[in-house]
Amino acid sequence: MWRVLIIEDDAAMRAFFAASVQRCPELMLIGTAGSVADARAQMSDPDARLDVLLVDLGLPDGSGLDLIRLACQTQPGCECLVISMFGDDENVLNSIEAGALGYIHKDAAPDDISATIVEMKRGASPISPLIARRVLARFSTQVARMPVEAIHPDPEPLSLTPKEHEVLELIARGFSYAEIARLQGVTVHTVQTHIKNLYSKLSVHSRSEAVFEASRMGLLSFDHGGR
Repeated sequence: MWRVLIIEDDAAMRAFFAASVQRCPELMLIGTAGSVADARAQMSDPDARLDVLLVDLGLPDGSGLDLIRLACQTQPGCECLVISMFGDDENVLNSIEAGALGYIHKDAAPDDISATIVEMKRGASPISPLIARRVLARFSTQVARMPVEAIHPDPEPLSLTPKEHEVLELIARGFSYAEIARLQGVTVHTVQTHIKNLYSKLSVHSRSEAVFEASRMGLLSFDHGGR
């Protein structure tokens, strides 16, 4: 069972997430917190072992970003999922840079957050479609401002298979591994294999890096519709 700590200052939302986690047989709720101080106290317990940190960014005594950094430094194997009302580029990118593997906007929060957590632990990087599109748009703007030689520094173009390119487009649009598998009519394992090959070819290690690098290399189109 994956051990989950929830940090959310809204009591009703915190209880909603906690109930979802407690209903899932694959997850164990080890605690909840409504502030940075309370979360730090629980995370500093020498016997505490975290597998998942579900964290809000806007907390009454600080930022959830500090907790993401703390979890990444002190809890090897802990994966952080942000769920926040903040959907601006700065907060999203700061969260990813701090170590978050997923970012869900509260307006698009799923009815069962536990399913999203389990998908993340199985290899997905969940991100709300609206946020995925905004981040992709920002990357595309950065690419447009780059000199041609910076965008295409390699003399030989990168070769992706048609399936790899389809999967790349889908992860850029925020689809989870399970959703991509359903859309492609393949298993999640096959999707993971395609993504592993993509990461290797792009020389990256995460979804956000893959989207940025693919955008930089002109491998993604920016006029396709959302999810």
